[in-house]
Amino acid sequence: MDERPDQDVMTNPRADRVRRVARLAGRSSRQREGLFLAEGPQPAREALRAHLGIVGAPQWRPGAVVEQLYVSERVGDRDAELAGLVERAAGAGVPVRRATDEVLAAMSDAVTGQGILAVCRIPDTAAEAVLPGLGDPRLVAVLCRVQDPGNAGTILRAADAAGAAGVVLAAGSVDPFNPKVVRSTAGSLFHVPLVTGADLAATTRMLADCGLQVLAADGQGPVRLDRPPSGLLARPTAWLFGNEAQGLSAAELALAGERVAVPLYGQAESLNVATAATVCLYASAMAQRGA
Repeated sequence: MDERPDQDVMTNPRADRVRRVARLAGRSSRQREGLFLAEGPQPAREALRAHLGIVGAPQWRPGAVVEQLYVSERVGDRDAELAGLVERAAGAGVPVRRATDEVLAAMSDAVTGQGILAVCRIPDTAAEAVLPGLGDPRLVAVLCRVQDPGNAGTILRAADAAGAAGVVLAAGSVDPFNPKVVRSTAGSLFHVPLVTGADLAATTRMLADCGLQVLAADGQGPVRLDRPPSGLLARPTAWLFGNEAQGLSAAELALAGERVAVPLYGQAESLNVATAATVCLYASAMAQRGA
């Protein structure tokens, strides 16, 4: 039996509504519905802040981010600021439903329930719609067939922290609206303009038209990140980061003006792509700021 519309707390983890929300963990359901899950306090907090116009990249239009919100009865006890955002969102017309921890766990892709879950709208992520709105970008991260959700989410979070103007996920990369990616961004998903499913060659041409040089993070590159040519890292830059197992292909490397290696001072064979991306993005960010 499903919950009655006037019931205060959702208690049935097998209800139709619960199943519909849970199906958004799958890519086909996300594409069909145009919705995704932001699970847990920090992703939900940033989704609500974007919805209320407090933060958010331009593609996250205020008032058009959060479609539905499901919260634990104890959300106010756990996080007063988050409870205040929930109250403001409810006042702005977002449907808010209270739910038991069992119901929230049934909706969630996470191993354990997170106490709050926001159902959010997927924005327009086409390169033609997003890139012209970047203005005069200084730093962009481009993911080339990065397929691990944790890696993709960590790179997106690092790009946000480094002040990047945007993140591009080329065709063959993981869906950034995968629940595992969303959780690993810790809310940064809502701060940085995103391009998904991009044709890499066409996108790098568009980035070059915006005035960015293209650098490839390549462990075998002839340029070392700690000894770059004078002024290289201070220029507006789009960084290419490759697949976890294969790195950047010959065709992908050919799109870059320089191949840059992160030096290894110890005995590690290589760096994880997310770690390498963080180092490269911060090297550019600090050089561009005169650090």
